Amino acid sequence: MDSFKSAEDFKEQCGYDIDGVWYPRVTKIVGIKAKPALNYFYASMPNYREAKRMTEQSAEEGTRVHDAVEAFLTGKDFEIDPSIRASFDAFQQFVSDNHIEVNRDFVEYRLHHKEHRYAGTNDAIATIGGKTGVLDIKTSQAIYRDYDLQTAAYIEALLPVLPALETRWILRIDQDQRCEHCPATLRTKGGRAKVRNGYGSRCQHVWGSMRGHVELKESPEWKGDFEAFLAAKRLWEWENEKWLREVGYL
Repeated sequence: MDSFKSAEDFKEQCGYDIDGVWYPRVTKIVGIKAKPALNYFYASMPNYREAKRMTEQSAEEGTRVHDAVEAFLTGKDFEIDPSIRASFDAFQQFVSDNHIEVNRDFVEYRLHHKEHRYAGTNDAIATIGGKTGVLDIKTSQAIYRDYDLQTAAYIEALLPVLPALETRWILRIDQDQRCEHCPATLRTKGGRAKVRNGYGSRCQHVWGSMRGHVELKESPEWKGDFEAFLAAKRLWEWENEKWLREVGYL
């Protein structure tokens, strides 16, 4: 559970002020849901401090990718950090190969829903294969179902200004190295190196150059996920009732 120093600290960490009104953030709301994969990660670490350090470093690495992608999609000048070069090159090639079109006015777009009272920042609105929808970019090691709650909330909030929205996608960007002698891959994130699909001690791995990967998942049916998001929102409000009363939300 998050700890907050004051009502202002709660407001800053958990939401956005839009036109003089404070709204809780979608990502904070979704965070109320249990995350078994994250719990397993924390349990596998030597201590909480190291797990927290690695989580923060991973977030910083993800921010570098997001910043580069945002600059590319909006046509701004930018420099690529060498640490994410493979990821970015794979993303750029994927966009070109799949003829993905992006509405520059809705890149990193701050949205909000007045009736259901929440806000968020959508990565992009894209047209892929003739369909237009929400495009959310992740740098995680997998596409998790939790993301469907987030993107459903975005679609519901965006429909009044973008009634042509038909669908939503998660676009996952990642990178790893492959062993030159076996099928093993090495993924380094947050300073942690993780080997997968290898022969264990039978192979003295020799790692090749960094390779980028892109995975795209479409989830057109979103209304049920939005109902689940509202349920998560109610639980989040219950959990944070004290602070929400202090900031005048309840």
